[in-house]
Order: sequence, then structure tokens, then C-alpha cells
Amino acid sequence: MKIFLNGGGSGKKIEPMIKKFGSLLDYSKPILYIPLAMSEEKYDDCLEWFKKEMSVINLVNIEMVRNGQELLDKKLNEYCALFIGGGNTYKLLKTLKTYDMFTRIKDFANNSGVIFGGSAGAIIFGQDIDTALYSDENNVNLNETNGLNFLNGASLLCHLGHNKEETEKNINYLLKYSKNKKVYYLPEENTIFINNNCIEIFGNKEYYIFENGKMTICNNKKKKSD
Repeated sequence: MKIFLNGGGSGKKIEPMIKKFGSLLDYSKPILYIPLAMSEEKYDDCLEWFKKEMSVINLVNIEMVRNGQELLDKKLNEYCALFIGGGNTYKLLKTLKTYDMFTRIKDFANNSGVIFGGSAGAIIFGQDIDTALYSDENNVNLNETNGLNFLNGASLLCHLGHNKEETEKNINYLLKYSKNKKVYYLPEENTIFINNNCIEIFGNKEYYIFENGKMTICNNKKKKSD
């Protein structure tokens, strides 16, 4: 199991982790790009963005799915990796559950699969996606919000907000949400890397850990509690 969970960055912000991701791939197989968190009219632009991201590792053998049925029809073991993109976390998770991909992605990961998830594509690997309740609208009426749970019972959030007001609103929500729970907040530059049973956080930006109603500000050098 090799899973990269990124805060939603692109380009130079995540180039080192894309290169690390690329070092694990079997280039004789295509990669499967899953942009299903986005609205369908954006998929062509998403594909162009993805091709640019993968050019850093000279990966050109790319397949993309446009809906849950196409994803269901794929044999995941025929791909060197899955790349699950960002967008609306509730839309993504509902699609995966509706088309019975929730278990198949989990099985792929547990059978030495390589996965890169960005933003919404990362959040679904936590214990629950309601961390994103103030960031994403649940306009698909998803009732079961439990995620894939690859973070030892912790949940994940990316993008605290575009301004001070949104950030404060999200922080206050997570302080309440994290009673008897643990939540990681990742900025765009940071990535959680799950290497079998080992979990590491890469990146130079501060990230936050919410636990038992408290927030700890962390980086790779120190921690401080607020």
C-alpha cells in the first residue's frame, strides 16, 4: 500500500511528491485518472491539467473515466496507479459508493496498489468526510459519510478557506467536530504518505491537528498548541 494524500496543490507546490509517486510506478501500465469530484463539463480541462502534472515524471499513458459506470467497468489491477482528483467531496464519495467502487478501491490499496488523492480525493481516505461540511455542499444528499479510513481512525480536511472569515469558520467547526475525534488539516503544499503501516507528513507548511476539541499547529520541526 502506497497512498499519497495531498492538500490540493499542483505544479511546483507538489512536484517533489509527484516525483516520489512516479518512482513507484510500473510504466508499462497506464494510470487511471478519476476526476469524478468535479462537474462533468470540467473533465476535459481536468485532463489537460493532469497531463501537465504527469509530464514532470514523463507519464503519458493516461486513461480517464467520466462517470461511475465507466469506473465500475475498469479492472483496477491493469493500472499502475489511481489518481483521484479534487472537487466536491460528497459528489465523489456518493459516486464511489453508488457504483460499488468504495470496496474495490480499498482492495486495490490493500493489494500493493499505488494511489494519489488530491483535496476531495484525499479527504475520502479519512474516517469521515463531514470534516468538509463547511467547505463543500452536500447537494447530492449523501447520508453515509464514512470514508475509506486509512488514517487509523483520523479524518482529513484540505482548504480551510479563501479568506480569514472562512478560515475562522472552519477552525471553529473542526474544534467542535473533533470532540472524541482526530482530524488532520493539510495545506496545499503538504502530503500525507501512507506506506503500508507507516504514516508520514511531507511538506514545509504548517499543518493542524484537531483532537478532543483542541488544535495543535505542527510542522516538520515543532508543534505548538492553541
